[in-house]
Amino acid sequence: MAALGRAARGWARSQPCALALAAALAVCAFYYLGGGGETFSSATRRLRATPPAPPAHRHPQRGGGGGGGETAAAGAGRDLHLLLMFTKAERSPALRAKAQAAVRSLLRHGRLRGGDALHLHLVTDGASRDLGLGLLQELLRGAAFRHQVIVHDVNELTEKLFPIVEAMQKHFSAGSGTYYSDSIFFLSVAMHRIMPKEITQIIQVDLDLKYKTNIRDLFDEFDNFPEGAVIGIAREMQPVYRHTFWQYRRENPQTKVGEPPPDGLPGFNSGVLLLNLEAMRQSKLYNQLLEPTMVQKLTEKYHFKGHLGDQDFFTMVGMEHPELFHVLDCTWNRQLCTWWRDHGYSDVFDQYFQCEGDVKIYHGNCNTPIPED
Repeated sequence: MAALGRAARGWARSQPCALALAAALAVCAFYYLGGGGETFSSATRRLRATPPAPPAHRHPQRGGGGGGGETAAAGAGRDLHLLLMFTKAERSPALRAKAQAAVRSLLRHGRLRGGDALHLHLVTDGASRDLGLGLLQELLRGAAFRHQVIVHDVNELTEKLFPIVEAMQKHFSAGSGTYYSDSIFFLSVAMHRIMPKEITQIIQVDLDLKYKTNIRDLFDEFDNFPEGAVIGIAREMQPVYRHTFWQYRRENPQTKVGEPPPDGLPGFNSGVLLLNLEAMRQSKLYNQLLEPTMVQKLTEKYHFKGHLGDQDFFTMVGMEHPELFHVLDCTWNRQLCTWWRDHGYSDVFDQYFQCEGDVKIYHGNCNTPIPED
């Protein structure tokens, strides 16, 4: 295939018209069934120009959410929005390998319903863009469902995010400073203010995942959100926050903060995030918690200083307002990292790490190998 591509490029240099035709055919092949590869700006303009469709007939939605956004009438399916981060990939063969394995397993088990469309949002930088699109082109070839790739430039997103999350970065980022580039690690926190209002739900996932079940079933979890919940997220499966909240726990010896499940509050892991964007937009409480004064108040109360970005923010907020979160079963984000078992918490580690049930998504965090099929 590579040799054919080199031959085609050499022939095309002497045939301008043929080059244009080949490019058009390549795009058609990539975006199967008319998915269309768009930038974020062009996709937003298209969504806003699309007349509103009649409401879809699905199970009643609790927790303030509509469907995936531009969903058509009954029986027409659902728009499923999935966001992946793919930056600095040109310097990291390991990251490219993880992305390939994750997307391949997602597509292997993906079985969308009639009329469903999968919208893959690729957050990337200039140097990684072609690598990401090439990877998706290879893997999506022959996919048996409608799909679309929407490219987001990481610098453009950072420019929008920084004014919103600047104040919280010093509390939840590594190091002592507030760095402009760190803002992207808080994308999920303010996604509702960046995505067009036509997108009402989106799932953000890490790349170090392996899917063992149909991704469509994960989108169905939005229907299980209790009243008032805006985010779906699984518990952290190591005693990370037992450690981080050490001072608060010492001052409050009866607290559940940092304690293991099922009765404790071990914190959250942001490897798999269900963001009900419409509920986030409508929640007065959630948006108040983004204000610098509220962030400062909570970090002082819990003596909190983290380094894991959005995960730290959601964990701290979850201690104060658990009603904002729908807790996913551990099988939806079966974390494999065991770092804390060997760093002072071997006596309690298994209380956090245990997870009963058939794994739906493996999460190879801290570069932990994922079991082979």
